[in-house]
Amino acid sequence: MKWPPPKGAPERRLLGAFAIYAVATAVFLAFAAPETLSAHTPYNHFALQAQAWLEGRLDLGALPPSYAGMNDFSHFEGKWYVPFPPFPALLLVPVVAAAGSAEAVADGRFFVFLAGVAPAVLFLALEKLGRSGRSERTERENATLALLFALGSVYFFSAVQGTVWYAAHVVAAGLAALYLLFALDAERPLLAGAMLGLGFATRTPLLFGVPLFAFELARVCSPNDASLSAGARSAFARIDWKRFATGLALFLLPIAVVLAATFALNAARFGDPFEVGYRYLEVVWRSRIQKWGLFDYHYLGRNLAVVLTSLPWLGDGAVPFRISGNGLALWLTTPMYVWLLWPKRTRAPHWALATTAIAVATPTLFYQNSGWVQFGYRFSNDYAIFLFALFAVGGRRLGVGIAAVGTWAIVVNAFGAATFNRAEAAPYYVIERQQRIHEPD
Repeated sequence: MKWPPPKGAPERRLLGAFAIYAVATAVFLAFAAPETLSAHTPYNHFALQAQAWLEGRLDLGALPPSYAGMNDFSHFEGKWYVPFPPFPALLLVPVVAAAGSAEAVADGRFFVFLAGVAPAVLFLALEKLGRSGRSERTERENATLALLFALGSVYFFSAVQGTVWYAAHVVAAGLAALYLLFALDAERPLLAGAMLGLGFATRTPLLFGVPLFAFELARVCSPNDASLSAGARSAFARIDWKRFATGLALFLLPIAVVLAATFALNAARFGDPFEVGYRYLEVVWRSRIQKWGLFDYHYLGRNLAVVLTSLPWLGDGAVPFRISGNGLALWLTTPMYVWLLWPKRTRAPHWALATTAIAVATPTLFYQNSGWVQFGYRFSNDYAIFLFALFAVGGRRLGVGIAAVGTWAIVVNAFGAATFNRAEAAPYYVIERQQRIHEPD
């Protein structure tokens, strides 16, 4: 084999992906708090769940440990449960088994080492778009976009936390990237469905990522690989429906298996296949959930305010600025997202990616929690992979403007990774009970 492998060789793509994983992981390790890497985090819910399973039980078997502060545990019929989707806990089962207990596992370190997977796989997906002629990005540009996702979005601060909420984002982003890779050209329907199903078992909104595969499958099932943008009615009539049904069935099969397993777990714990346990959380805003539910139009205005208008607070002389616990607006942490509104071209899979990103983003806009406490809008991690792929196919040049906002994004998110949830940086943050998004008069 030639060394280094020539451009276009599979070995070169894998080498590039490994290099991106190594760079991203090295940066994440450098920015992670020392205690995150050396001991269990205070919110090691997934490790606690893994230990409960190893002990043959679904509940914790006792009160949650005092170090967790009773934060985000469900209390139902006298038992305590971890309500979060279970796949990250499943990943920790062999680790907890080897260590002997949840407290013996540095769960944060485990998830920091996983965090490099998402940008590495995103690079492979962007390279795949180039091979099929649907992206004109060079290998260097694809690597740049993958690293911008890792370091120039809120994924950066999320990747170094290690605690339960952010661990779920790390695992889900990796699964979303794998789903993108397998769904492009509808090439691996079983694997695409498996990644999306496991994504649902990690971050529920990822289930709404189905449009990407459906669009891609319809496209490749049309004669001459015709684009659906040529005319919806004409394209619809030309689809090979037998091939489409076969591909769709293969895609939906693993999703159905994961859904069935999740519903069975819910029923075994809470007596209802559709009850995940969030209604039984012992949290200060439980009355809000009881009044409005977990999802409601009531929450939309507040969530949009966080996504679009949450800015640094400047009226404190002790520090140059302060950041609300609701986090910074999405366009402030990753300004290049604004370029998505003006793509240079919209050929497939542009609309498939756009529809998928919108579908995944919509549920959390109506959710009772805006992501608090956070540095930036962390729920965007659910669909950031699709947004970066959308930017790649949109064709906008990586020129001076993108270089400037990309540099800004890395600096801003590096600040978040270095300061969020650090005692020494507490003056930079305003942590309240979700009462105020904007700086008071």
